[in-house]
Order: sequence, then C-alpha cells, then structure tokens
Amino acid sequence: MKKRWYILQTLAGYEATAKENLEAKIKAQGLEHVISRVLLPEEVVIDASSKSSERHIVSLNAKILVSNGILVKKGDLLAEEPAIRVRRDGIVTDVRNAKKVVIETEDKKFTKTYVIPQKNKPITGLKIGGHVKQGMPLSSDEEIICEIDGIIIQTENMKRIVVRNSISEIDVYVVPNETFVSTIKKGTQVKTGQILAEPKKVTAKSSGRIEIIDFPTKKEIKVQKVKVRKLFPGYLFVEMIMNDEFWHFVRTVPGIIDFVSSGGRPIPINDKEAKVLLRLAGIEEAPQVEKEKEIKIEFDFEVGDSVKIVSGPFEGFVGSVKEINPEHNELKVSVTIFGRETPVTVHTSEVEKV
Repeated sequence: MKKRWYILQTLAGYEATAKENLEAKIKAQGLEHVISRVLLPEEVVIDASSKSSERHIVSLNAKILVSNGILVKKGDLLAEEPAIRVRRDGIVTDVRNAKKVVIETEDKKFTKTYVIPQKNKPITGLKIGGHVKQGMPLSSDEEIICEIDGIIIQTENMKRIVVRNSISEIDVYVVPNETFVSTIKKGTQVKTGQILAEPKKVTAKSSGRIEIIDFPTKKEIKVQKVKVRKLFPGYLFVEMIMNDEFWHFVRTVPGIIDFVSSGGRPIPINDKEAKVLLRLAGIEEAPQVEKEKEIKIEFDFEVGDSVKIVSGPFEGFVGSVKEINPEHNELKVSVTIFGRETPVTVHTSEVEKV
C-alpha cells in the first residue's frame, strides 16, 4: 500500500510532546516501515520582545568559529581567545585578583577598558548594562576614575600578574580567572613563551542568530535571540500506510486527539499540499528559478485579483491578492492550505493572473 500524509490534531501546546511520544512508540514497535515520518513544521523568528542581544567582546586575535546569519544554540562555541604567554624571561613578583570593566560610549564609537585591582575595592553595581559618568569613581579608594560617559558592556574577574626581568624591567599581564594557570605564583621563575593562561572558549548563553561586528581594536559577536513558532498550532503531520490497525495505533498515543477526518475516516492531504509541507519543514527545496537581470516591473495587480502561483514553494496554488509591495515587487496572497486560509508572500515573477 502507498504511504500518504495525514493530519493529526493534538492537545494545544503539547505538539512536540505528542510527536516525541509517537516516534518513541513507532521505534518501540518496529513500525518505521509503516509510519515513516512525523513532522511539526516550525519557523524561527527574531524575538522582538528581547530587551537586548547577548554580546561577546573578543580580541582581534581571537579565532571566530561562527559566521554572520547562522543560528546557534545555547552552549555552542562562538570563538576562542589564544593562550596568553610570557613575553620575556623573569620572576613573578605579584599575582592579584582584579576586575576588568569595559565601558562603551552611547554612540558605540569608543570603548575604554579598566582593570581594577581587588586591593582598590571595585565599587558595587559595576554590572553589564549599567550607566557610568565621566569623573565617577570605579574603585572605593577613588584611585581609579571613569574617563567617559557610557554603558558597561563587559565585566570579568581577572588575575593581574607582574613579571620582573633580569634588568628590573616589568611586564604586566591581565588574564581571565577561568583560564589562569594556577601553578603561577609569586616567586615563580618563568620563561619566554610559557603559558600564563590557557585558550579561553567563548560560548553562547542562549539560542539565536549571529551578527559579527569588526572594530579597529576588537570584535563583537552578537547573539540575537530568536524563538521558534509553530506554523500550524495544534497539529502534526504523519506519513504512513493507513488501515484500521495503524489508525488505532496512532490515535491512542498520549497527546494526540485524533486524525483530521471526514465521515469518521482520516483524510489524506493531496500531493500538492504534501510538497508544501515538505518545503516548509526544510526537507525538500523549492525549484530554483534562474534569476534574470533585475528590471523595474510595472505592476498589473490589484488587491482582490485572483492569481495562480507558478513557481516557488506554493507552486500550483490559487488565491487572492491581499497586499501589494511595489518596492520589493512582492504580493501577499491568501491561499487555502490544509483547509485553512493562509497568507503567503510571493514575488510578482512567481504569479500570474487567473
């Protein structure tokens, strides 16, 4: 028997759980050859409700492991700072805790980095997003003063290491606490090239889309938070061979209410709708139309016109024009997919009047 695509109604908000339950039951019963795919079409959208993007400031020497526009998940590796090494032979004369604070001007054109030794007691409230003013003390003893108006964009606990060489010249290193080599102590003899801090890994704290910005003295990696939205809330799609046994098998899975049916029998979706489903799920690509040289298009469409989509993911569907965007040569067309009126955006080259 031929497999067909069917629509399952689920408990609202439990679509993903119902999908997991069904896939687990299929695997446990060894019915992959009968019920081959279960889809929950989703789209990723920028989360406009997020107050701010996650920001990571890295050095120009950092190895960037992501690229603009890609999506990352929480915990993914974004970049790696190189190890910090001894520049000249010498003896470690001081190792102290310190706090690094990076302040950015409101116009984002200039940043200033302060390293505040713990002995100076950094003031409380030095947190990312905090506003500071020129002349404001950054340490309780008022020895370290802010020189610009701006916003704190980075804070980090550091080690401040002082190395004195054979001719009494001093090298100062500021290294992250998390990668500091703990065997480095006051009185330690160090050699040129010796590692003071291991490479530092920069990971995403949340899921989102990457934006990389280059500055003269640093690089910034932004993680623009995104959210996943279900395209058809309350529904799953299953590709299977249908008979009474398998019908009962699927509809008794926890979280699944029933098949979308007519006269008590499940209704398969047609081949055209199945193609749209696979394209929305990212399983099948829409046919690529060769792009011609961009030319100005004289619009021959009006709101309310009936049109047929002749290429792209929704090829073959007929609908009515709801909105017109002359600047981008696009139309918003209302078509019926899986029995629902659904607005889709298409290029004028992808439609023709009916």
